[in-house]
Amino acid sequence: MEKYGSMIAMDEQTRLEMLSFETPKIRLLRSMSIEGEAMQVLDFAAFPKPEFDLPIFCGNFFTTANMNIVVLDLNPLHDVTSRRDYKEKYYDHLLPLGLKYTELLPWGGKLTSESIKFFSPIVIWTKFSSSNSKHEVLYSAFMEYYKAWLELMEQAVEDTDPSQITCNLEAQHRYLTWRAEKDPGHGVLKRLIGEKLAKDLLRNFLFSGIDELGSKTFLDYFPEYSIEDGTINEKRSIIGKGFENRPWDKNGEFIGNDLRN
Repeated sequence: MEKYGSMIAMDEQTRLEMLSFETPKIRLLRSMSIEGEAMQVLDFAAFPKPEFDLPIFCGNFFTTANMNIVVLDLNPLHDVTSRRDYKEKYYDHLLPLGLKYTELLPWGGKLTSESIKFFSPIVIWTKFSSSNSKHEVLYSAFMEYYKAWLELMEQAVEDTDPSQITCNLEAQHRYLTWRAEKDPGHGVLKRLIGEKLAKDLLRNFLFSGIDELGSKTFLDYFPEYSIEDGTINEKRSIIGKGFENRPWDKNGEFIGNDLRN
């Protein structure tokens, strides 16, 4: 990760700053900030080592003079609907925290079915006009969610079952593969630093591990995105189903019908 530090965008005004760390339980903790006249961005994430089935901490903040777009979550490594044990282990006790902030920061509008699969019942997905009060709420939410994740990490016990470690590994690799290919920030990076550098940053920094954690490709995991010439459909959603409203109830139960089939 040494090669990723800071860079100036093609407009010669916007600056990108990258930081990354690892710990005995965290495979990669990294942040990227973008400071420009037109926008500010923070992309912050923490990925556990495969010996731990911890959720992935995810904080994405995009701010312009008038608008804020936010995703904040403890992304589940394993499906919280089919894996009741995983939901109980990591999310049930955090539901009050989620309810607190999802009321203060309401659902941000339509979200694709494919994206929803990678979010938890406590996800904050919101859009709001800039104001000091909203920014204070968002900062508080970030700190409380991150503190909750750090507490989970402190309590985490290392898996010793090789089959479980393999399962964790593949789940994280699938997540990374999806994000590197379909991350909505790709367009912003492409405009700032060009397509080649943007793809490198996505694959080797923001979602580093694609080449190290597994050999499956995006189309191995998501064959429905294949088009006739064997390339990947660039659409954000091909299922066509989206969620205008929050698809979990107050108990963290998914109420979005047949999404997880």
